[in-house]
Amino acid sequence: MLRILGSNRRACDAVSRRDMVQAGGASVLGLGLSDLLRAEEIKAPRPAGFGTAKNVILLFLYGGVSQLDTLDPKPRAPQDIRGPFSPISTSVSGVQICEHLPHLAKMMDRVSLVRSMTHPYPIHGVAHALSGIKHVDIPMELNRNDNRHWPYIGSVLDYLQEVDQPHAEQPAIPSTMHLPWVQSSRSGPHKRAGLFGGFLGQRYNPVVAEFVGEPTNPNTYRPRDPYGGIKPDCRFEIHGTGLPDGLTINRVSNRDSLLTQLDTGRRRLDESQAESSLDRFRQMAMSVIASPRLHDALDVSKEPSALRERYGHHLFGQSTLLARRLVESGTRLVSVFWDEFAQSCGTWDTHEKQTPRLRDELCPGFDQAYSALYQDLEDRGMLDDTLLLCLTEHGRTPKAERRGDSLDGRGHWSSAYSCLFAGAGIRKGHVIGRTDRDAAHVVDDPVSPNDVLHTIYHLLGVDSHRLIPDRLGRPLPLVENGEMVADLLA
Repeated sequence: MLRILGSNRRACDAVSRRDMVQAGGASVLGLGLSDLLRAEEIKAPRPAGFGTAKNVILLFLYGGVSQLDTLDPKPRAPQDIRGPFSPISTSVSGVQICEHLPHLAKMMDRVSLVRSMTHPYPIHGVAHALSGIKHVDIPMELNRNDNRHWPYIGSVLDYLQEVDQPHAEQPAIPSTMHLPWVQSSRSGPHKRAGLFGGFLGQRYNPVVAEFVGEPTNPNTYRPRDPYGGIKPDCRFEIHGTGLPDGLTINRVSNRDSLLTQLDTGRRRLDESQAESSLDRFRQMAMSVIASPRLHDALDVSKEPSALRERYGHHLFGQSTLLARRLVESGTRLVSVFWDEFAQSCGTWDTHEKQTPRLRDELCPGFDQAYSALYQDLEDRGMLDDTLLLCLTEHGRTPKAERRGDSLDGRGHWSSAYSCLFAGAGIRKGHVIGRTDRDAAHVVDDPVSPNDVLHTIYHLLGVDSHRLIPDRLGRPLPLVENGEMVADLLA
């Protein structure tokens, strides 16, 4: 089921810099004219790689990946810190990773690894990792509608496209999509923040393709968790694309034409922001209903069985395969979210039973899907245009965390963790940053989530210092603080 997560509220109209200057003179909340015009007026040469990436596939491992047990092992650390797994050598001399990531180990010379990710918020701050905001807290994390939230990067791209191309036709396939369901909709009572429109409003929430299928659960930690395994006949559905009997595309189009005529008259009486928001979603829904290209892209069964097997018959693997199909069909950014299922402390949030979960499900599932995706993109000639990101919101504590009688788990830790980068504009075979003996603190080249966002925008050809208006029309930068990670660029 594909959801277009909108409401009848619109955050703000597109505001040009000329409008802001005319409305606020030379100062808006203390911002001078030079600040307002900075994005367009700065003509300094840009670093290499600007605009290299045409598309993005974002793999987000929710929960906080243990750096010690995956990408930054410390075999010389004390036994109660280094964990139960052995490190293995990779294709980059002197670089080792976890023994349960053998496919990734063989291709480390083709990706960049950042081992010095760091920030001060050891909470599930997906919004902090992906929106450019400076500060997050637990009330914000647990409330996606908190009015302090900034928009995640996909929402920003949709907004900029609408502002910069106001008369463009609705595309036949959404430019930003999210898999495999609405974030946190299959877990506990909290509707966590992250991949939503923030101050741009719910009208810029991503289009979501929802998984439909049955789990097989050969190794999974939780009953009926599709990340442990799914039957091959899984599918991803778009709500509303299967038309009722007797209702054709032409009839739907005629109805839409009539609604448009009525709406035109009504808008002459009431040009409200709510109407604008509803119009956007109705237009998008009509485009989706009439789009055979999107229907075709969502049908992963069209892929050869051997390729599907290579990605893995688990939810992360098939979602990752679908991400490649969507990008190939015209979607600009696809986020694949390894999300919680059922109660909390699932996925990569390994507070308990960490050893069997990492050994049997998490590491093998990621290793299989990531390596398959990279090779698939390369084989199809898509890697030069596609930025491949693997991010998480924080790491895990160096020492084990006690849960009941068990010490097989680690708590939240944001002082040091690791992320992977590959594809368009990214340097190959490079390791950035270094942590101390216990992978507890960064000792060289710290990188923040906002630094990463500056880099992503740069590779997409977007000035990360560009200003956009919040709910009150105040101009805010796409990313608060931070700077581009030049060492990541090829």
